[in-house]
Amino acid sequence: MSNRLLRAACVAAALLVVGPPPQQARAEPVGALLTRLQGLYQKAEEAAEAYNSTEAALRSRQDEEHRLTAELGRTRRALTTERAVAGRLAREQYQGARGLSPYARMLLSGDPQAALNERRLAAREGARQAALLARLAKGERQTGRLAAAARKARDTKAELVGEMRERKEEVGRQLKEVERTLAALTPGELAQLDEREAADTADAQRELLRSGALGSPRTRTPTAAGGAALTYATAQIGKPYVWGAEGPGSFDCSGLTSQAWAHAGRPIPRTSQEQWERLPRVPLDQLRPGDLVVYFPKATHVALYIGEGKVIQAPRPGTKVKVSPIAANPLLGAVRPDSDGTPLTRFTPPPLPEPDPSDPAAGDDTGYSAEEAPG
Repeated sequence: MSNRLLRAACVAAALLVVGPPPQQARAEPVGALLTRLQGLYQKAEEAAEAYNSTEAALRSRQDEEHRLTAELGRTRRALTTERAVAGRLAREQYQGARGLSPYARMLLSGDPQAALNERRLAAREGARQAALLARLAKGERQTGRLAAAARKARDTKAELVGEMRERKEEVGRQLKEVERTLAALTPGELAQLDEREAADTADAQRELLRSGALGSPRTRTPTAAGGAALTYATAQIGKPYVWGAEGPGSFDCSGLTSQAWAHAGRPIPRTSQEQWERLPRVPLDQLRPGDLVVYFPKATHVALYIGEGKVIQAPRPGTKVKVSPIAANPLLGAVRPDSDGTPLTRFTPPPLPEPDPSDPAAGDDTGYSAEEAPG
């Protein structure tokens, strides 16, 4: 867990809040401690992705409310116009009632052709009035429906705002628990965790490559959109992970992948769970650059494949967007946002920056690797 700068800040903050580190945590085996920390990270990631999903739903509801309000305004203006026409016709009928009606003039006319014309005019006027009344009734019904829908949209928006507040508080609680756990560790224990985590990642990567699950080691070419998504993601390397962020200065895991594909002209769902559920699946041995690799049983982490068994990802709090082994986290599967696209004949990958070994956040590859925190 190489992000020692974060840990130093966490230790200081936790000491201020909870007092000296508890001694019993130091007796915990490194493997068990790593599993417990990963479980805490997983809970935080689940809460963060739930927040992202609620935020996306709120944006959609706000757009729907704006659309309904605009449509309601147009309908009301049209209804006002129709009512004005109805009023004018009523006045004309009232004024005409003081003389002979069109039917009376038709009966008293001595000219058959004139009588026929009067009859046609009367029929046309009756049809016009009936159509006007039908439009008025329809406008009234439509106005009522739109007003009710707009009220419902506002109510739902208020509920989502409250839910977002709860989700945000849940993320804060989970991250505070991580801080407290890290604050209880000695420098030696932190170093042991770093070594154990790096060794686990290296072992998982070797096993995956040996298994042949990724197919041929050669790198396939992306589509034009996939290449654009990869180029965007590469340009974000080195920017910090911040939960709920989708650029331009910071990202969380799904914020990075969704923005990469949005900049490629192919918008995709905001959260890792929705990306997994709604995008076409692709076998791991058919991966091409630009595909999304999804992790953990609940699909709470996602990265962008760049080829040769590597991904670009925003791992977790305290880390930065970086290149990682594809097996840094437990694989769930992969999805392809542009399954209808044709791979390019030639593609020159964007150059990757050299890793900075002096950067404490540069060594972390793992995201959130337990479905739930152990008891």
